[in-house]
Amino acid sequence: MEKPIHILVTNDDGINAPGLLALAQAMRALGKVTVVAPDHNWSAGGHVKTMHRPIRVRETELADGSKAYHSDGAPSDCVAVALLGFIKQKVDLVVSGINPNANIGSDVTYSGTVTAAMEGAIACLPSIAVSQDSPEYYEGKLDFSTSARVACEVAEKVMEKGMPEGTLINLNVPYLPYESLKGYCITRQGIRLYHDVLVRRKDPRGKPYYWIGGPAPTGVPEKDTDYGAIKSGYVSITPLKLDLTAEPAIRTLKSWKFKLKE
Repeated sequence: MEKPIHILVTNDDGINAPGLLALAQAMRALGKVTVVAPDHNWSAGGHVKTMHRPIRVRETELADGSKAYHSDGAPSDCVAVALLGFIKQKVDLVVSGINPNANIGSDVTYSGTVTAAMEGAIACLPSIAVSQDSPEYYEGKLDFSTSARVACEVAEKVMEKGMPEGTLINLNVPYLPYESLKGYCITRQGIRLYHDVLVRRKDPRGKPYYWIGGPAPTGVPEKDTDYGAIKSGYVSITPLKLDLTAEPAIRTLKSWKFKLKE
């Protein structure tokens, strides 16, 4: 890369998440980093555009003392606000993460990490969502060093080669030491298996409320899929596209011969 690049870093776990700090620190090896992230956890918040109220952005500091900004909007709002003019310098790359758990298969429709990167792709910028496959419900201190290093390598390659318009990278990294990774694997979305249950409870006044709970999701470890790759020790690189059209279904639907009633 001939000139320093400007990287917008965000996440969905909030401005104080250790994964965000690890990602911001790693990206500084490639260029200038600006951090704009939610002021609280937005996990599983999906793709949001806040238009019914004002969005507030305030300056803060990360744990290493570096300047950052936090917003009361969603992760995708953070990217939109930054790119629409809050950040004056032109942004060259959007990187979102590091999410402490994998985002594979249908997770991408829920994930604030992925949809923040999607907002970058909508703005025609190369964008990467970074997640690591930490143990579910892990209560200790997570190590983000491997994922941060991998994210830096992938970001450098993206800036060198470019990305097709309307696409983004969904990057998932096994929770392993860097030296134990088997390599990189270009993958497709796999099948995510959810085991959700609806828990019905009552508040102190006897009114019912509901909680979506259940065991952690799993997946089908098929070859060449995101889930299969990370479970086999490979870094998964899945290109996602903004165009969600199910092309094979077009011919089927045309055969239905819809007609307006007279």
